[in-house]
Amino acid sequence: MTKSSSHGGNAFVPLNIAVLTVSDTRDESNDTSGQLLVERLTTAGHNLADKKIVIDDVYQLRAVVSQWIADESIQAVVATGGTGFTARDNTPEALQPLFDKSVEGFGEVFRAVSLTEIGTSTMQSRAFAGVANGTVIFCMPGSTGACRTAWDKVIAEQLDASHRPCNFVPHLKFAEQIVEQCESRN
Repeated sequence: MTKSSSHGGNAFVPLNIAVLTVSDTRDESNDTSGQLLVERLTTAGHNLADKKIVIDDVYQLRAVVSQWIADESIQAVVATGGTGFTARDNTPEALQPLFDKSVEGFGEVFRAVSLTEIGTSTMQSRAFAGVANGTVIFCMPGSTGACRTAWDKVIAEQLDASHRPCNFVPHLKFAEQIVEQCESRN
């Protein structure tokens, strides 16, 4: 699938994206957040590379995401859950040590957008992102509404090579072969 950009520049490039649901209580029958992310990414024209539900355990989370980071065919991971403040919310502690670079702007922008939707409760989100081995990893809260907000208002554009002035696609594993570098903002 190829979309052309209304802003000019590169064409849409389908990415291979893995979906991770972090939960001690969800399974495939009630994982509405993971299902929403799968629906959004496939509707956008991307490919579902893998989908897993993993309990909120630091080492199990690191094991799954490390496999995806090492997989040359996976360019992005979207994770839902485990980003709050309860004792069982360990996604930041599990995954941030895997990052080569953090993407501080994702959490900032997600919380700014969420402020208009849920008010100051957005402060309790520890949404975050980073890049590891040419794989961008976005981690958001476990609610379906938070996943909808994150995908629709932040992530979708950043995983679209046609989005200008800049997106993450040029920084991913295969990027040098298919897209040009981000345009200058000057």
